[in-house]
Amino acid sequence: MIVWINGTHGAGKTTVNTLVQELIPDSRVFDAEKVGETLMDIRPGLPATDNFQHWPPWRTLVVETARRILEYTGGILVMPMTVLVEEYWREISTGLAEHGIEVRHFVLHADQETLRGRIAGDVVLGPDSPFRLRYLEPYAEAAKMWLHSAAEVIDTTQLTPGATAERIVDVLTTRTHGA
Repeated sequence: MIVWINGTHGAGKTTVNTLVQELIPDSRVFDAEKVGETLMDIRPGLPATDNFQHWPPWRTLVVETARRILEYTGGILVMPMTVLVEEYWREISTGLAEHGIEVRHFVLHADQETLRGRIAGDVVLGPDSPFRLRYLEPYAEAAKMWLHSAAEVIDTTQLTPGATAERIVDVLTTRTHGA
């Protein structure tokens, strides 16, 4: 199984994915961004783009890498990755389904004011990262058009990362055990 943690920058994916992994026995974190970083290192470079997700190999390699990891290790993969283009999400989720891999898709949501505040106070990437800020509107549009209907939405506006992780695990446990 894959627990995919989606949402825009500032929603809490990076912090929450580690906490979710710690709460689920026999689970590992696989950050699909590393696949994109590998593609960005190809020389000479691939066609210019502002987002490695636009490269078709990224999507197929994410599917294949996740499949191979699960085949090798078993257990559960926790995958924190923002995917805002519906076509890309369908390609990835369909590819995983074709390999018999169940995907539990969660979107961490927060209101725009909260997201902007979190991005402004980011100590890792620095305050007010233009990269992170430019995804707020595309996230809002994707949320309205398709994303929130394609996932379990968890509003992190008032939740701590720990409470968010516990909520994800509770949803997984409830749906898995039918409680």
